[in-house]
Amino acid sequence: MPIDFHLSPAEQGIRGAAAAFAAGPLKDAKKTYMKYQRHQERFQSTRPIYHQAVAGGLIKGQIAPHLGGAGGTLIEAAILVEEMYTVEPSTSLTIFSTGLGLTPINLAGKPEHKEFLAPFLSGDGEPLASLVFSEPGGVANYLEKGAPGLLTTATLEGDEWVLNGEKIWATNSAGWDFEGADLQCVVCRTTTPSSDEPADAIMILLVTIADIRRNASGAFKVLRQVSTAGHTACSGPHIKYSDLKVPVKNVLCPPGTGAPIVSAAFDCTAVLVGAMSVGIMRAAFDAALAFAKGDNRRGASELLTRQAVADLLSGIKMQAEACRALTWKAANCLENGPGDYNARRELALAAKIYCSDTCTKAITEAINVVGITAYDADQPFADLLTTAMVLPIFDGGNVGIRRRHMQQLMLSKDYDSWASTYGPSK
Repeated sequence: MPIDFHLSPAEQGIRGAAAAFAAGPLKDAKKTYMKYQRHQERFQSTRPIYHQAVAGGLIKGQIAPHLGGAGGTLIEAAILVEEMYTVEPSTSLTIFSTGLGLTPINLAGKPEHKEFLAPFLSGDGEPLASLVFSEPGGVANYLEKGAPGLLTTATLEGDEWVLNGEKIWATNSAGWDFEGADLQCVVCRTTTPSSDEPADAIMILLVTIADIRRNASGAFKVLRQVSTAGHTACSGPHIKYSDLKVPVKNVLCPPGTGAPIVSAAFDCTAVLVGAMSVGIMRAAFDAALAFAKGDNRRGASELLTRQAVADLLSGIKMQAEACRALTWKAANCLENGPGDYNARRELALAAKIYCSDTCTKAITEAINVVGITAYDADQPFADLLTTAMVLPIFDGGNVGIRRRHMQQLMLSKDYDSWASTYGPSK
């Protein structure tokens, strides 16, 4: 068999470094941020940990080598995400969301865009990046002909683009001080499209904190801090651009070229959501297993000797293993094939959908292993459940976006069912 699940020396090194960071700076992050009531204060309290992530190369490691970064393979990224999410999802999401914010530049960046990456390559400070896409009211149908589409617009006036509109849920978009991230990749719609095809109007503008400071007060504004059920130390506020001006050099993707880059960026993160899911399942399994081995519920033997408990735990373990295998396969396939790009991205979509859906189910099963004690806030299970519940609905909701993308692939007359495993059938 040409399949080997032994980690390479490089992959072992990534896993070891990630585990060390998780056991070090991340381990007590929650104890620090839970001292604060408001979510935005919790987010700000993680800044010293983020500083350590920058100094340790975790941000530079999410930038492609051809742009000066130290990024590796998608499998290496999945290993990193799993290790860190197992210990501390909230702070980890801030770190990996900067990676998402830089992904459009990884995919479409040219030499002239390297200046925008300087803060993230330096290894200094706490620079945040954000892919600013979602809008109030949703974006599931933003490319549907005849529909309103994106409401965030860009108008070319002389040698500047003028940005207007509102966005929400974009992690890191407002920066540490809520005056704007160091870099925002803003997905928007030109007001002068070349055709009536929605995709022909989509573009991506780069907005730096320096651009915001050059503008009038109020050109960038946080309208509302969003408090969330899980990931309570992250920031994804409702923001607004009001005649915010950026130079023409800030165009990453001109009108008509933005939509494929947005799609490709979220194909990459689909795989990483699979890894997030595995990390959370790992944490739930380990906690439930420890409880089942250490408690007898006033019986004659430990809970794990009970068939029902063993069945639940074995189910969680199998689900986690299956999800990891799918995630790793999707990561390898997206970068290396076989199959054309549509065949390869199908597995990325599958990893996001299957693993995130499975994760919420697995956490519920872990709760059933522990019983009423799982409802105690000192136990990790409620936090794990509220963390897991977002996985099927963020990064492109499974029902409204990800499954629809799979549907579109299957509807294609050129759909080749098993090309991502065996290569093209003809």
